[in-house]
Order: sequence, then C-alpha cells, then structure tokens
Amino acid sequence: MVEINFNHRQPTDVIALRLIDELRTFQIDQDSKQVTIGAGLPYQSMEHGEIANLLPALAQAARTVGSPQIRATGSIGGNLGTCSPAGDALPVLSALNATVNLQKSDSARFVSIHDFMVGVKRNSRQPGEIIVSTTLPIVSGWQGYAKVGVRNAMVISVASCCLVVDRANGAISVALGAVGPTIVRCRETEAWLATKIDLKSKSTVAPKLLQEFGDRIAKESKPIDDHRSTAAYRRHAVAVLSRRLLTRANAQ
Repeated sequence: MVEINFNHRQPTDVIALRLIDELRTFQIDQDSKQVTIGAGLPYQSMEHGEIANLLPALAQAARTVGSPQIRATGSIGGNLGTCSPAGDALPVLSALNATVNLQKSDSARFVSIHDFMVGVKRNSRQPGEIIVSTTLPIVSGWQGYAKVGVRNAMVISVASCCLVVDRANGAISVALGAVGPTIVRCRETEAWLATKIDLKSKSTVAPKLLQEFGDRIAKESKPIDDHRSTAAYRRHAVAVLSRRLLTRANAQ
C-alpha cells in the first residue's frame, strides 16, 4: 500500500485477505514443538499471551512495530510479502529458522525463510500464491530482539538484531535486519562462538570474548549509506545490539 500511495505500483485489482478468518489464527503443536501463525494475524495478538510466552523474541519485535493502530492491522504476512530488510519480524523468523507456508488454487508448498527472502523487497513467492502462514519451532533457551532507529517509537529500523540460544542443542542463532539487501544470518560468528562457550548452560562471557563477538557480527553485516543512516553507524549498532543480547542471554 505504501508503494501504491507513492504511485510505484498501479494494480488493477486489490483483494482484502484480512477477511479470511483462516489467515488470522494461530496453532500450537506441543507434540512437534511448533507454532504456526496465520499470515494475517495482527501483531497486537503476538505482544502478550501464548505466542509471547513461547516466542518472546517475536513478541518483542511485535511491540516495536509502528503505533497501536498499525499493530492492530499489520502482520507477519505483510513483512514477508514486502520483504524489506527493515521488517521487524524478519530477523526473528530467520534466527528461528522459520518455514513460510504458501498456497495457490491447486497446490501448497513450504519454503525455508532463508530461501524465501531473495533480495531487497523480493521473495520467492510464485504467481497465484498467497502467504498462508509461517511455522516457527519452540526453542528451549533464551531469545531476544532489539533495534535502533532515529526515535523511540513509530520508526523504521536503522539496524536490528535477533539472538536465539538453543540450550538443548547447544547452538546459537543471530540474524540482523536493515544492514544488508535482505536479512543477514551471522553463521560464521555462530559457529565460532559455539567453540568458545558452553551454550547448553548459562555462563559468564568474558569482556574480551564479548567484544570480539560484536566485532565479528559487525563484519558479517553488509550495510549501506542511505537517508536513514550510514554504513559505519549500522555496523557499530549491530555490534552493540548483539553484545547486549548475548549478555542478557547468559544472565537469565
């Protein structure tokens, strides 16, 4: 709708998917340890309650989206459809290795979030497909989301970060938003940190290690200078955000 308002798109037809009840629900499967969230479920419904308890990073991201009015309407399906690297939900989906569920009149398919996002505002959705839902795993461990912008609210991310610690499997995931053409998964830093600390248990991270962690995260980012910020500031921001999140993860 933003692109339509600026005459970047001129569609001949607009279909109101928000009237489809199936897209505005969520299901929790405790057997498979997964949560499936309808593409049209408002962010408002993720801020508290069952989803917030199981996916706290998603709840944190949802609370940063626009105003209460926007959160009552905006959804993960909107973030996925637009596929802007500044979308608040997308780093969370990436860090949790979510699956995007797509459907058209005669078929359905399930696409990894990492394959769904293919570039700046580009995704792998095919003609005739709609985004039905996204499925996220319930992870045993700590997770968090943080972002910076030019003000405290009603702001598009200058840089964002989601960090997930999977205690059961001794793994860590870090995903960055607004610092690349699409969401950046810091896989080299993830693998490096797994060799430095025991991720299956809470432990204090030495200041030197914490500093190097942030530095490595910054190197994996791919920011640019634009009207919102500079590449240098964005690198600094994701380094600070990632260090803060790792510190919180090992304190709780």
